[in-house]
Amino acid sequence: MMNDDITLNPEKTDRGMPQMQYQELTMERTDNLLQEQQMQMHAAEGVQCPHCGEMNEPGAIFCASCGQPIGKTTCPNCGAELDPDADFCETCRHYIRKDVCSFCGSHLSGNEAFCPECGSPRGGIVCPVCHTLNDFSFCKQCGTPLTDEAHQLLERMKQMPEFQEMQQLASELQQLDLTIPYSSERELLRDQRNVQLRERVLTLLAQDRGVPNPVIPQSEHKRLSKEEYEAKKKERLDKISAILDKMAQVPQPKPAQVRNYAMACRPQGVRLAWECNFKHALHSSPCGCAKPQMGGKWVILGKNTKKEIKDDK
Repeated sequence: MMNDDITLNPEKTDRGMPQMQYQELTMERTDNLLQEQQMQMHAAEGVQCPHCGEMNEPGAIFCASCGQPIGKTTCPNCGAELDPDADFCETCRHYIRKDVCSFCGSHLSGNEAFCPECGSPRGGIVCPVCHTLNDFSFCKQCGTPLTDEAHQLLERMKQMPEFQEMQQLASELQQLDLTIPYSSERELLRDQRNVQLRERVLTLLAQDRGVPNPVIPQSEHKRLSKEEYEAKKKERLDKISAILDKMAQVPQPKPAQVRNYAMACRPQGVRLAWECNFKHALHSSPCGCAKPQMGGKWVILGKNTKKEIKDDK
């Protein structure tokens, strides 16, 4: 029996197809076959790193050459797919590393009840203020420092001029929120008459005491128009935002370092969210990010913002 394979006997199977077209088809099939064989060889040899191109052993999670992750792993609690260098599962919200202290980032052998470096319990610390169980040095709910290292870091942060300025601006914002701006022209006129009445009464009282030309101090609780109120609030928010940008956390080897620094420099009295560099998602704090070691920063959330915080889902 004669072989009808197109690669061996193209004249036999011509059937009206030009010889050149047969040759092109033959070359294409041959190239595809070679590519398939190469892929099978690579699969047998190992895994190629997408970062540096180095071949690694089959089943490798990290590249032996550059150290970058080259595969996926799963959460031991819920089975969700995770990057191999993630230490926190954003699905079930559990810290998953057994060999690294979540409070200070020190290495653990896997059997200690307490971290030999910082002394923190591996089961977590209950916040004395809001009674939330935490795996990290600052309470994820109220921001209270829970370890000696956290207290020391917060005290050092309070000495920084940038932090002091930011906290002063935050206090001014809180004072602004206590004021009620004018809602109408009629309300403005009524308040002006009240100011004039106050000055008149204080002047008469001073004259009765023998002060002919008394100087009446202005009230510290001067009301603002809606436009003045919004302008002052925006000015302070913009300044806080600029300081937060300067204090943004750059990538660090240890996730614990990023979490602790970010929580220590968080100003009180401002509605914030942590924007991570991992997925550029918004978290209520870096405690809810799987890979905070990639860095991130605090961002200010407006009063009626529509931005969604991932941790609140």
